[in-house]
Amino acid sequence: MSFTAADVKALREKTGLGMMDCKKALTEHNGDAAAAEEWLREQRKGKMDERTERAAGEGRIAVRTGDNWAAMIEVITETDFTARNDDFVAMVDKVADHAVNCPTGCITATEEMTKTIDDMRIVTGENMSFSRGVKLEGGNFGVYIHHDAKRAVILQFDGDLDADSAKGICQHITFHDPIGIDETSVSADKIEEIRAAAIQEAEESGKPTEIAQKMSEGKVRKYLEENTLIHQKYVLDESKKIKEVLGGATVKTFVRYTLGG
Repeated sequence: MSFTAADVKALREKTGLGMMDCKKALTEHNGDAAAAEEWLREQRKGKMDERTERAAGEGRIAVRTGDNWAAMIEVITETDFTARNDDFVAMVDKVADHAVNCPTGCITATEEMTKTIDDMRIVTGENMSFSRGVKLEGGNFGVYIHHDAKRAVILQFDGDLDADSAKGICQHITFHDPIGIDETSVSADKIEEIRAAAIQEAEESGKPTEIAQKMSEGKVRKYLEENTLIHQKYVLDESKKIKEVLGGATVKTFVRYTLGG
């Protein structure tokens, strides 16, 4: 089977590889474009698999939502240049679209998702991979993704909360990184650790044990106010706490991603 310069060009446009590579592939497969394309991908993928030890500290996060679900995924690559490339952005969006069909919980990369990423690996020559993902179902959702797509939040809640407030709380979570929703979200071990450190500090400063214990309770209370979501001051209006912004709505959970975190 023969082939033309137009066939070489078409294969190049489809794979993103060089003209000489495409010509060689067509020659090896007697002009069979489909076989040549598959051969190119396998050849390049093999070389890419040898580079997986290279650090991949850049990438993007993408979010998708529906009537009663939300999904978030992260794809990592080696350089910020590639992470900002339009083709990489489109690829991550495609991976997020595939994630829509995944079951609830932590997302494992499907064959479709892996192939989508591998196709981009072949073109860029960079080490890239599916890093993580999650899908939540039930209740209502607010989402926020930062302009550089390196930070994002999903908020799952019950009750009535307008879209702007839901997004605002997501922005708050992005920048304040609460350790939990409220005091019940904080482990007893963590609270005891704070209490013990406060007692030790007070006693070392000469305070009686009874006073030191009272002071430790104040330290615990302050820690919970500063580090749990509903007790924090709202980043968009510090005259309010998050629980006031929520009104009658209740937070079920939230997921915060920072690229590589």
